[in-house]
Amino acid sequence: MYEEKIVLCGANSYEEKYYLNPDFDNLPDHIKDELKIMCVLYVHDVGGILTLVYEEDGSLCFEVTSKEGDAMFDDIGSALKIKELQRTKADLLESLQLYYKVFFLGEDLDEKQE
Repeated sequence: MYEEKIVLCGANSYEEKYYLNPDFDNLPDHIKDELKIMCVLYVHDVGGILTLVYEEDGSLCFEVTSKEGDAMFDDIGSALKIKELQRTKADLLESLQLYYKVFFLGEDLDEKQE
């Protein structure tokens, strides 16, 4: 069904916008709210553009970009913030990966538990 990267959500500090892929509207509201808060706070703290993207294998990755010459973007803060999010939001991120693998890639849940 999906053969390339799929964007889950993202936030842009330049345009002050948040995006959630409509394919994921079926996620529970509290999950969508948590994703929005996480992404918006990230770009508020370090600037740039944060996108959560599913790779072909179903892994969820953080992709960060910034405008060339953006003196306000914090490269070091960005890396530290991502590591913090991966640690503090590990359960959420793992659940989102499992959700994607089961409902979008059609993988069998029983195979994952073995």
